[in-house]
Amino acid sequence: MQRHQAAMVGGVIAGLVTSAVMFAGRKSGLMTKTLDRDAVDWIDDVTGSREVIGDTGTSVVEFVNHLGASAAFGAALPALKEMAPSLSPVALGTLYGTALYAVNIAGIAPVLGITEGEIAAGPRKAGERWAIHVLQAVVTAVVAERLTSSVAKR
Repeated sequence: MQRHQAAMVGGVIAGLVTSAVMFAGRKSGLMTKTLDRDAVDWIDDVTGSREVIGDTGTSVVEFVNHLGASAAFGAALPALKEMAPSLSPVALGTLYGTALYAVNIAGIAPVLGITEGEIAAGPRKAGERWAIHVLQAVVTAVVAERLTSSVAKR
């Protein structure tokens, strides 16, 4: 599989993994209100979607958006790997996930009103958000490497 395709597939798989982790974490009480629920609330605030398609429909819209963003962010991974070829997928994913968190969640999300901002969120919620972004990028990088290395070995 080509590198960009593999990275995008890895991103979608990582999106499924992080969605499952957020769901399980929320339901078990191990996590606070997760970012996906903040996004569902924001979508409804901006569009009034719950009135039209309900909470489930709004959640589906957020989930599809999450998977699309996961694929798009995965597509950047091959370029990052070229810039740091000696890094393992775990190290690269950790750095990339941290950067995505810093830009998207600590930077852009509060400006758009998706989140309350990381200082207001507090260390626990901010830490959960960071960890989910790191998990997302690490899974993306590991899956992408496995998909491309399995082709190279044939």
